[in-house]
Amino acid sequence: MIKVVRGNPTPEELAAALAVVQARAAAIEGGAADGPRPPEGWSDPARIARSSRPLPGPRAWARSYWPV
Repeated sequence: MIKVVRGNPTPEELAAALAVVQARAAAIEGGAADGPRPPEGWSDPARIARSSRPLPGPRAWARSYWPV
């Protein structure tokens, strides 16, 4: 049950808020049933291995870090 604590929403505003809450709950429930998701592209360690090795230079130590 949802209770309006402050303010006086119109029926349209209340319906819109409930639609967002229901859509979010359905997305979470549907995503949990599919199992674990594959890692995003930016956090994939294989992405670093595809690029060339860092060239020596003043900041080469910063580019050589391998995130866990």
